Amino acid sequence: MNAAPAPPARSASSTRGLDRSATALLPRLQALVDDAPDTARPLFAANRALRDQADPVEGLWQLATTLREFRGDAHLAVLADRELDACEALVLAAATGRVPRDTMRVDRGWTEEDWAAATDRLRARNLVDAHGDATALGHSARTRIEEDTDRLAARLLRPLPPAESDHLLELLTPLARRVLAADLLPFPNPIGLPRPDAP
Repeated sequence: MNAAPAPPARSASSTRGLDRSATALLPRLQALVDDAPDTARPLFAANRALRDQADPVEGLWQLATTLREFRGDAHLAVLADRELDACEALVLAAATGRVPRDTMRVDRGWTEEDWAAATDRLRARNLVDAHGDATALGHSARTRIEEDTDRLAARLLRPLPPAESDHLLELLTPLARRVLAADLLPFPNPIGLPRPDAP
């Protein structure tokens, strides 16, 4: 599994005003991280141990990564429940068009033989067709995987009232857009993160 991306390198022009915004957000994200359980969540637990950063922007990046990995652990639990192994999960995601097939295979280190074998296993379960595209059952399964992952990950927001959750997202959105505007994150990328404006 690929490591989480490191915080982008900082420069005065690209991070002007970020320290103030990050400092204001740190206590809110920290409260979510502190409240969340780490039982059976190894990626979350490992990242939570790294959350103490002196630089506020680096601290915000690490807290955001920690929260992302909470969802990552939930995603792995859902995939295991569906009896999908790592390669099968990626093949199914690519078959539904969620991630690009060729770059995802290479980025995650799977050989063409691995990918073909996983495709065959999914075809035997009627999740992909003869061309490797998702069947109706495959699309439905992939949708349920994301819904169940979101349901488990929603535990993170339990300390916040709904209105405050919405406000937190509003505060984070401009910062996320500044990261995107700096053109530091590749799309597509190894974790399958879509652009926020993508459907």
